[in-house]
Amino acid sequence: MQRSTGWFTSLVPLLCGAALLAPLAGCSGTKKKPPMTFAERLKKAKADATPGGPARELAKVARSQFKSGDKAGALQTLADARKTIADDADAVVFAPRLVDIAASFASMADKRAAREAADEAVTMSDRIADPVTKVDVLAKVGAIYGGKEGGLAESSKARDLLAKAAEIAGGDDVADRFRPQALAAVALGYANANLADQADAIIEKLETLAESLDARPKAEALAAAANVRARRGEKDKADALLADAAKAAKSVDGAANKTYALIAVANALKASGDSKTATSIAAEAEKSASKIGDPEQQKDAMLEVRTLQASLK
Repeated sequence: MQRSTGWFTSLVPLLCGAALLAPLAGCSGTKKKPPMTFAERLKKAKADATPGGPARELAKVARSQFKSGDKAGALQTLADARKTIADDADAVVFAPRLVDIAASFASMADKRAAREAADEAVTMSDRIADPVTKVDVLAKVGAIYGGKEGGLAESSKARDLLAKAAEIAGGDDVADRFRPQALAAVALGYANANLADQADAIIEKLETLAESLDARPKAEALAAAANVRARRGEKDKADALLADAAKAAKSVDGAANKTYALIAVANALKASGDSKTATSIAAEAEKSASKIGDPEQQKDAMLEVRTLQASLK
């Protein structure tokens, strides 16, 4: 009997030590907090006090609802997100939110709601003083209009919007140091709108400017040019640009900057059909995102990475 008691006593610390792997009753391990329900996430999103926060967070919840199979709930959440944006809201903050909402509506095949949000974003962009931000909004709306899968498949409207964005990107209002960023946004817009053949002047400028850029903008500029080249079937040129883009992205200092540079390269690799390398680059982006110090910035970056990884499966 004594032997049996001693055996059990010696086993207790071993079991409690194993709580690191699987917490047991009576030991010091703590149970993992259960994930928030959609109702809790919606409540938290609506209470977000940052500018544009409710619209941004509600759109995220809507995409999760849609992914879980609740399309009706997702569409209602997106409608609620749209209602948080006043007509006279700060355009710099809220035009991008409208673009996000429009893209989400389009991905859920609600073309009417997508078109309304996209058109409102274009109208709001007229009040944006910063030309680079305006170009980004117009280019992304152009991509929504032109996209065949998860878009509106309206190439004529997409062409008009992207031509306007290209004109601004190449104009005197854009400072030389920001021109690559603006041109890259237009190039990606053309690529995502299935209008890659119309981006000749844009990609030529990008490829020329890239040589004089710092690591992150260089990686993003080359990736954008490669994206267009790949969609045009110019594989050799795309591959050469991607090799240089990947090299630049891996040399970027700072976790956040490196993450977004790697995401740009991975998306271009995906467009070129090299899913294997894109998946590897996406894994590097995930590792980099995990090192971002600011919690909110890390959260946003990780969401971008997860979206990319999901598209590669």
